[in-house]
Amino acid sequence: MAEARVAQPHATERPLAAGQTRDLIIIAVLFGAVTLLHVLTPVADPYRLHLLFRRLYYIPILYAAWVFGWRGGMLTGLAAGITYGLHSILTLHGLTGASIDNLYEIILFVVLGTLFGRVRDIEERRTADLRQVSAKLEDAYGKLEERAIQLINIQEYMQSILRSITTGVITVGPDASVATVNPAAERILGMSEADTVPRPITNLFADDGGLAGDVRKVLTGRVPKTVRDVRLLTRSGLTVHAQAAASRMRDVSGRILGAVVTLEDVSEIKSLTDQLIRADRLAAMGELTAGVAHEVRNPLGIIRASVQLLEEAQCKPERIAEASTVIKQEIDRLDKVIKALLDFGRPSKPTLVRTDLLDVLSDVVLFTRRFASRADVEIVERYPHALPSVMADPDQLKQVFVNLISNAVQAMEPSGGTITLAAQADGGFVTVRVEDDGPGMAPEDLSKVFDPFYSRREGGTGLGLTIVHRIVDEHDGHIEVESVPGEGTVFTVSLPAAESQEG
Repeated sequence: MAEARVAQPHATERPLAAGQTRDLIIIAVLFGAVTLLHVLTPVADPYRLHLLFRRLYYIPILYAAWVFGWRGGMLTGLAAGITYGLHSILTLHGLTGASIDNLYEIILFVVLGTLFGRVRDIEERRTADLRQVSAKLEDAYGKLEERAIQLINIQEYMQSILRSITTGVITVGPDASVATVNPAAERILGMSEADTVPRPITNLFADDGGLAGDVRKVLTGRVPKTVRDVRLLTRSGLTVHAQAAASRMRDVSGRILGAVVTLEDVSEIKSLTDQLIRADRLAAMGELTAGVAHEVRNPLGIIRASVQLLEEAQCKPERIAEASTVIKQEIDRLDKVIKALLDFGRPSKPTLVRTDLLDVLSDVVLFTRRFASRADVEIVERYPHALPSVMADPDQLKQVFVNLISNAVQAMEPSGGTITLAAQADGGFVTVRVEDDGPGMAPEDLSKVFDPFYSRREGGTGLGLTIVHRIVDEHDGHIEVESVPGEGTVFTVSLPAAESQEG
């Protein structure tokens, strides 16, 4: 391609045919003019003019070399050498007659034309290469400029997003010093970005609620991300309830650049939640009062009727014995209700110790297997070889699972069935499933199973599952129930693993 560009050096500047024709005419005119000077000038007087005229051949030779390259210079040099050679032979005593200069000059015509044309070709090629490189550089610069504009637009767009969102965003470096703070974070902190950068994140709060510890865990690679509800006390004395998340920030090569901390102010939401909880507590208290009144009124009415029966018995032993038995039964029933109320209203705080749930479940099965076998119910255990330990009160957990198994056994009477106990570790929690294949529950009953004084069994207080729910809550766990009428019921108890709580 370089050769082609050399052979047609001015193809991009003017039409090829017109340019060649004009250059050839100029070369021919110059060449003819120099030849005529030699022909028309006498040889004898003065001879020095011929020495000058022969050097005029360099003008068309160099011009041809400049326009047509080394081929044009060489051909024009040959033509000048032939013409001047003939002239020398005919009129100047031959090529080497009077002086050998004529032969040297003819050789120089060809050599100089070829060399000059070659130099011109090299320079033309370099110029073309430089033009090509320049074009590529211009194209690359245009693309780079376009890319820079795109990056600037993206940066401005991201800055607009950070300025607009209501979530506070704080970025910290590998040393836990603050790098950037968005306006929402400034409002939460009560500080401007100039007052926070580059201070350590621990200096932003009077009490960070453990947020700085989460950031250190993320920066040291112990955890990739943390999320928690925290109570923050700012330097200005403002208390903020926030959902704080800290996550690792990496570059494309995976190197840790720092961490991103997001703060979602949930103070208003917490206030509304507290109001709803208070309203629910008042509603629950109303239901509890109505339940207590119902549970106490019935035994009292029966006791009153029994006392009237005693008054009318007129010392008949059988009537007195019958009434006394009823009164004792109803008093026991009242005592049972009062005891359940005390357990529900004033539950003992759990004594948390590192507990192996497999040991707890083994004791529970030992307690309940005989009771279950009397109702023709089989208990099947499905546990892994090992489970993470939990921080719990073993006695209260036994109360939870004994209650769930007892309810399942009573629900399957008298037809019997199977209760399956299964346990597994699941995402920082230890989960225990108590599944039966009994009659199940209707959807309207399913939503009330944890309500106080709700029971589908005659003689039940309706507080057992309510107490179970409270115990699980005291252990920072949660309990769920699923049921399909005619297929059975599943209670799932999830408790945080001890390692997760310590982390």
